[in-house]
Amino acid sequence: MIKKKFIIDGNNFSDLDGFYDEIRRVLTDNFEGFGRNLDALDDVLEGGFGKFDEYENIILIWKNFDKSKKELKPEILKKLVEILKYHKNIEFKIEK
Repeated sequence: MIKKKFIIDGNNFSDLDGFYDEIRRVLTDNFEGFGRNLDALDDVLEGGFGKFDEYENIILIWKNFDKSKKELKPEILKKLVEILKYHKNIEFKIEK
């Protein structure tokens, strides 16, 4: 079975609020109830918010990661990557 592929583009944001906007745009059908916090991010990554089903296996690529590395606080970036890697249904890749 072919996995759906989603791309988060670091060129589309420069802070945590922008990251949440990108996640909402890329992984949901612009879900208005997205809480814009780490718990809400965790929930969205499980699926079921429009773009992929709950626990569906997907590929998620963070493109232009080096830009995000420069602009996001290191502790925030580390936490975001940890959450993205935690989900077994997500094949997470970084593109510099």
